[in-house]
Amino acid sequence: MYRGRFAPTPSGRLHIGNLYAALMAWLQARSAGGVFALRMEDIDMPRSRPEWAELILTDLRWFGLDWDEGPDVGGSYGPYTQSERLARYQAALDKLARDGRLYPCFCSRAELFSVASAPHGLASEGPVYGGACRALTAAERARKAETKTPSLRFAVPDDDGVAFEDAVYGPVAFPPGAGGDFVVRRADGIVAYQLAVVVDDAAMDITQAVRGADLLDSTPRQLWLYAALGLTPPAFAHVPLLCDANGERLSKRQKSLAAAALREAGVPAETLVGLLAWAAGLIDRPEPLRPAELVAGFELGRLPRQPIRFPLDRLRAYGI
Repeated sequence: MYRGRFAPTPSGRLHIGNLYAALMAWLQARSAGGVFALRMEDIDMPRSRPEWAELILTDLRWFGLDWDEGPDVGGSYGPYTQSERLARYQAALDKLARDGRLYPCFCSRAELFSVASAPHGLASEGPVYGGACRALTAAERARKAETKTPSLRFAVPDDDGVAFEDAVYGPVAFPPGAGGDFVVRRADGIVAYQLAVVVDDAAMDITQAVRGADLLDSTPRQLWLYAALGLTPPAFAHVPLLCDANGERLSKRQKSLAAAALREAGVPAETLVGLLAWAAGLIDRPEPLRPAELVAGFELGRLPRQPIRFPLDRLRAYGI
């Protein structure tokens, strides 16, 4: 059976881009007659708040989405909150360490960014890591550990690169070592997103990960982790991002586009659904719709491969 999910981070309020990504993931699951799960990705606990997690549930229900499994309704693949799944991540780290796939890194962010000649890594994570700590001897690591707690990096395999088929973008390929070795556990002990999402999607039997195109270049790192952990990856679908009339990405910085702000301004959820569907090319003209009315005939392949320009001018009547 098809199993999809939406996995928001409760480090702030949902914005219109999150609602759009959730809608695409929900439509794909419902059109496939499958299961739709909701997972709270609060692995970065200092930045996550319970009240924002509660607000996410409220926002999604107002928008017209439901879920078969989640932190509030339970399910057979729980818990559905990452902060309750820490033992699973530690088990994955232990396996990677036993297999010699990890090494301690003592570099600071300032040191990494000082490498001016290095190109930027995946998802704007900074310069590609040059591997300075990968070649340290055991004695050198022990000496450095006396004054600094290291992060843990995954040693990217020296292979022929990564290629996969994306349900929206088609064939996608990345060169060998794309992005360089990457952190899977921060120096403060927090597990990185790349590892947590792999462990969780595999444990929850997710068959397709539908998510924003900003995560497209995270996929090779996750595929390397799936292989190293002996896990089966899901299929991937990266939906184009929303932008304004000038081509600028809509983001959380635009507080008036937060789901709660739109609701408080009196924007009907059906109006917002219809505008998103129209902008994405799912319907021919903007009209109020409930998500359920878009299920029949929904196909991810109909989405464009370039950013979607959302008609913000259509919300001016509500003071947006």
